[in-house]
Amino acid sequence: MPLSYELQNGDQLEIITSSKQRPKDEWLRFVITARAKQKIKSSLNEERNLIASDGKEILERKFKQFNLRMGSENITFLEKHFAMPSITDLYYRIAKGKIDLTKLREIDQLNGLFKVAKKITRRKKKSIQDYESEFVSLDPKKATLQIGDDFKGFDYQMGKCCNPIPGDKVFGFITVSSGIKVHRFNCPNAVNMMSKMAYRCIKARWKSDDMVERIAALKIIGIDHFGLVNKITEIISNQININMKSISFDTNDGVFEGRIKVLVYDTGHLEQLTREFEQVEGVKRVVRWDEESSELD
Repeated sequence: MPLSYELQNGDQLEIITSSKQRPKDEWLRFVITARAKQKIKSSLNEERNLIASDGKEILERKFKQFNLRMGSENITFLEKHFAMPSITDLYYRIAKGKIDLTKLREIDQLNGLFKVAKKITRRKKKSIQDYESEFVSLDPKKATLQIGDDFKGFDYQMGKCCNPIPGDKVFGFITVSSGIKVHRFNCPNAVNMMSKMAYRCIKARWKSDDMVERIAALKIIGIDHFGLVNKITEIISNQININMKSISFDTNDGVFEGRIKVLVYDTGHLEQLTREFEQVEGVKRVVRWDEESSELD
């Protein structure tokens, strides 16, 4: 049973422990006592601070490499430039390799001595007429939606039909009522959008430091045998920073088809999980799973 299982009277328990297991954020959603929550938070903060300290050292070395001064004003500017909620988050993501420090000198040159970046105010949603009137005035070669940043007041979100994640080649599509939807180039709806409504398509790319969990769906096909589902769920539970949103399996004449939705950071994260699934006995194929739906409106 998962850790979130609520014990019932009469249950017999065997608690399996592991030296490799570490507390996860999701545990806070189902633990009951204040003591348990405090212990989990304490462990998570301790681990995060250790990683952040490594990130601080990495940043210090980069400053020295580019002959730049690592003062409090410079650090504060970097924190705002990369839209980090705190300095600890900045150091943490540097340690995780989610922030590109090779452009540190360029940032210094473009912003003088790290001047404080201006805040971007929220803009109201616009109608499709407003979008189209502004869109036609843009140069398609220069107009690019960078996912993670504001884009000329346009609201945008991920297309549910293909669930794009960082690393996927994507484009933006202007809808009637939902702003811009971001789709993968191999989305089931992509051909229809680009061939019939190309004037509503816009270039898009991922922001390099956009470290956000996004839903990705996988389809697993193979030969059914005892314990297969346990092996699949065990692989997910052993993966660091991967949470499962849903799972379903159907079997027909000895052939199984499983559909799994997980939260991952990017395609590299997802490919790592895919390789683990492919090594399970009986699994013949693991592919991205796209929902059959249209998101043209």
